[in-house]
Amino acid sequence: MISLLRKLRPQFWDHSEQAGGLFTHMFNFRQIWKLSISLMSAVTLLPLIIITLVDYNFTQRAIESDILMRTSRITSNAKRSLSFFLTERKYALDFLVHDNSFDSLNDEEHLADILENLQKGFGGGFEDLSVIDADGRQRTYVGPYNYRLEGRDYSKQPWFEKVVEKGMYISDVFMGFREIPHLVIAVKYQMPDGSFYVLRSSVNTSRLNDMLSKLEMSGKGEAFIINRQGILQTPTRYYGNMLEKTSLKIPAFSEKTEAAEKKDSSGMPLIISYAYIPDTPFILMVVKQKEELMKPWYQTRMELIGFLVFSITVILMVIFHVTTYMVNNLYIADQKRLMGLHEVEYASKMASIGRLAAGIAHEINNPLAIINEKAGLMKDLFTLKKEYADDPRLNNIIDSIISSVKRCAIITKRLLAFARHPDVHIQHIHIRELIREVLSFTGKEAEYRSICVELDIPEDVPRVESDRSKLQQIFLNLINNAFAAMDTEDCLRISSEQKDDSIIVRVSDSGCGIPPGDLNRVFEPFFSTKTKKGGTGLGLPITYNLVHEIGGNIEVQSTEGEGTTFSVTLPLTMKGKEENSP
Repeated sequence: MISLLRKLRPQFWDHSEQAGGLFTHMFNFRQIWKLSISLMSAVTLLPLIIITLVDYNFTQRAIESDILMRTSRITSNAKRSLSFFLTERKYALDFLVHDNSFDSLNDEEHLADILENLQKGFGGGFEDLSVIDADGRQRTYVGPYNYRLEGRDYSKQPWFEKVVEKGMYISDVFMGFREIPHLVIAVKYQMPDGSFYVLRSSVNTSRLNDMLSKLEMSGKGEAFIINRQGILQTPTRYYGNMLEKTSLKIPAFSEKTEAAEKKDSSGMPLIISYAYIPDTPFILMVVKQKEELMKPWYQTRMELIGFLVFSITVILMVIFHVTTYMVNNLYIADQKRLMGLHEVEYASKMASIGRLAAGIAHEINNPLAIINEKAGLMKDLFTLKKEYADDPRLNNIIDSIISSVKRCAIITKRLLAFARHPDVHIQHIHIRELIREVLSFTGKEAEYRSICVELDIPEDVPRVESDRSKLQQIFLNLINNAFAAMDTEDCLRISSEQKDDSIIVRVSDSGCGIPPGDLNRVFEPFFSTKTKKGGTGLGLPITYNLVHEIGGNIEVQSTEGEGTTFSVTLPLTMKGKEENSP
């Protein structure tokens, strides 16, 4: 996991600008990266999230509103059907008392014919017919319960009292003498002599149950009827037993159909729609479980949330990669800028050193020439006198002086060659001779630190067309880099190999090596493992650029604790360059 994070970490993450001055914030690439990601994420994601939330809330409210509307419509339609069913039968009885006399209704055969016609005309619903006088005594009865109901006294029954009071009455569902659930529809007829009688019919609730069961329900919904005391008039699965008080709260009276979201005693959200049926004691209830109704929306919601999460993830990944790419390019451009500035500074410094070295070399060459001339003169004078000419000690001293002067001349000549920094000058260069020249400047350090130097380059190695000054700087940088990595008594080996149309020069040291995590960064500007030892992190990047400028290539292999090898591939012929052989 840590290695994965290191791979994903941008190049600029560990960068810290030490010399930014007042403009340090302009080079804080980590802060620029964080700010860019934050701003781009906010500008991109906030509108998306806000629109999603608005759409989510609007859609949910629209679905809930649609559920309430549909439930209310079902309730209104059922209310009309039930009201029509009861009113139709109520007015049928009212028609009968006005169309038949009391005596004809007391004729059992005639009353039986009327009941048969009612059942045929209305498709059932009328269970029986009975005529009850003003004293509440049943005078005539036709129906399936004649043996039990004939002669019954209803004067104390609540329904009889109400029909006498109101003239027309529809009762609650009750068991009665027949011990089965039914309701009573009764109408009162006022006779001219001031007396009255009541025509009464029992209606089986199975017709009501059939009408309610045929309603299209969803969300584990059901429709049922309660009276105004909350007693269930029809069966229900979830809200109590028939002729018992329902577990739901009795809704407040309203002349129109109402629908709202409520909660039952256990806290479950319900969609409840109700309607008071006019001129009856009944309240039609339609109850649905909201969780069941909202399941399709919940599934859609999860898909919406999943799409939102996926979109946010993709957007964040794109923002991350684009921002990282852009800031990395800024970082690389800034590093190139800094490297260019340092190269200019380095070139200026080297030019100053070169001018100083050239001046010193000329100043040294002048007295060296005088010393060499005087030493030659002294040798000539010694040869003229026999006593001096035969003295080997004096001759050896003169020879030693002349030899030292020649050695100093060679050193100053090499120093002038390194100091000149001419323009690109393509020459045929012998690699072995060039590296020996470079080693001559580092020999004292190798001798002082007891570092062995092995030069394994054949004398017959082919010459290469290249720029001498750049090759000198390349190998001087590599050798100095190797010395910095080695301890006393380590070994430096420089070898070559011809391959096709190029020569590979390998500079190998037995030093500390490079950690695997840093191996890919050695050619990055300002990256150095020797920052505490004076390293600037520019030697290898400059070397890398110089190698590519002369058309070559450089690679590095290293094993931590064992050593490092830099392989420089040089073409035998520089393409596109004008040869200027000396």
